[in-house]
Amino acid sequence: MNSKKIVITGGPGTGKSSIINELIKRNFMCLEEISRQVTLDARKNGIEQLFLTKPLLFSELLLEGRTKQFNQASTSDEELVFLDRGIPDILAYMDYIGDTYPQEFIDACKNTMYDQVFILAPWQEIFKSDSERYENFEQAIEIHDYLLNTYKTYGYDLVDVPFGSIEKRTDFILDFVKQS
Repeated sequence: MNSKKIVITGGPGTGKSSIINELIKRNFMCLEEISRQVTLDARKNGIEQLFLTKPLLFSELLLEGRTKQFNQASTSDEELVFLDRGIPDILAYMDYIGDTYPQEFIDACKNTMYDQVFILAPWQEIFKSDSERYENFEQAIEIHDYLLNTYKTYGYDLVDVPFGSIEKRTDFILDFVKQS
């Protein structure tokens, strides 16, 4: 079976993880965001914000982790596999901070194509900062624009997820996937 790889993306604080958690509760296979773990691992080694101090190293670790997730999703026996962010997110964030990256990042985006990408727009009412998220709401809006541009650059038709309860947003995604 060839699993359908479905990315849920969006800027910080848009509700991605809440939707992923709802999908997990509904017994769907989900591969969770790995940047928090990379950040926490760096803190154990004394680096408070690896993305800010060594953005290329941070992004290389993300690329490695997201490539593993893509391969895991590709070999899954599940019909649908949901991923909290995809490989193009890495380039969008690097572009956002104005950093350069090697050709392997571009090649990874070209060589690992997801079947569907849902994007969540910034939503002031639910936005919160926390210890792993340093962005404010205005920055979240900018990052959203970079995500849109990056995914479109690699040929994706993004599906906007409307605002609503976690359950309604999850239902929207599942209904859309069933129809496509």
